[in-house]
Amino acid sequence: MTNSEPTPRKKAANGEDSIYWDKSKNRYIGAISLGYEPNGTRRRTKVSGKTKTEVRSKLRKLRNELEKGVKSSSKNTVETIVNTWLDRGLRGRDEGSIKTYRSLAKNHVIPDLGKAKVHELSSDEVDEWLTAKSEEVSHETLKRIRSVLRRSIALAQRDGKVARNVVEFVELSQGKEGRPSKSLSLEEAHAVLHTRQGSWIHAYVVLALLVGVRTEEERPLTWSHVHIDTDGDDRPYVDVWRSVRKKGETKTRKSKRSLTMPHHAAVVLTRHRQTQQEECAAGGIEWSEERLVFGHPDDTQRSSTNVLRELRSLLKSAGLSAPKAWTTRELRTSFVSLLSDHGTPIEVIARLVGHSGTSTTETVYRKQIRPVITEGAEAMDEIFRPNEA
Repeated sequence: MTNSEPTPRKKAANGEDSIYWDKSKNRYIGAISLGYEPNGTRRRTKVSGKTKTEVRSKLRKLRNELEKGVKSSSKNTVETIVNTWLDRGLRGRDEGSIKTYRSLAKNHVIPDLGKAKVHELSSDEVDEWLTAKSEEVSHETLKRIRSVLRRSIALAQRDGKVARNVVEFVELSQGKEGRPSKSLSLEEAHAVLHTRQGSWIHAYVVLALLVGVRTEEERPLTWSHVHIDTDGDDRPYVDVWRSVRKKGETKTRKSKRSLTMPHHAAVVLTRHRQTQQEECAAGGIEWSEERLVFGHPDDTQRSSTNVLRELRSLLKSAGLSAPKAWTTRELRTSFVSLLSDHGTPIEVIARLVGHSGTSTTETVYRKQIRPVITEGAEAMDEIFRPNEA
């Protein structure tokens, strides 16, 4: 044996950890004995490293985890725990959310970190990865990517496969600026509201633009939540109680709200309901208040893609340039913008769009909110306007 060759394997006593050189792998191997299987086969967990010092460190960490009830394994890679979370952690979510998270996992998390062993993943490695990602994706996408990894490790932690969630110790980088939202001008809004009248997409646009309902709230909306035939002094209103979640809870506490409809919206929805009732009667279908307001003729819910396609078709008919550049959520940003331009206080707008405070409203719709700081100057100009000669 030459002096350069590693020390040969030494048999460990019962209950001891062992470290030995594996020539085939060109690495040191450390093993912990975990007793025996019912059939008499020894149960062992192994780690490897380039030096004995590295292996000893890994063995100490593994021992600590075992004492805490954690069962680390080289089989517990980021890819395996992410796939486990996709299968078990998304129960109760709607199909759109599941599709989004699966896409983020498939295109970002698994390609970049999939082969890494979860128990060896460090906060520094996650931080470097997210910092690099911040140069590629928007801040919102970056938050969701981080969420996929954090929730996947949290589930693995709950299952006793990892001792701690290293993502919790990582601060999020800013990320690229996302595509700025647009808003319809008053003139454009007028054109849109008078295009393809009598169609379901026209009624859909009217409710989104004049009441500020989210697209994920409109698509599952039933007539039982639309109150057009009100008595006395009550104005028509809509209950936005449906949710993007299958279990029935709303997105936030403030998301569950009842919104008064302007006269124009009430008239349009009344006509839309009458048209739907006539179509049901012609087809020999019984109409009920549990029917979807904007559903397909067979009362199945429309997909977001279907709504977007019809919206862009309507915008094209209304004469808007580049209709394919618009999204359904920009009906809601237009709702905020039009209210703000009219002088509606930010507190009122926040309540209408279902936010628990003004902070989210000001952040999400910062380009649609008229800066409050200018109001004092405008008021003083009105008060102290110079006398005209």
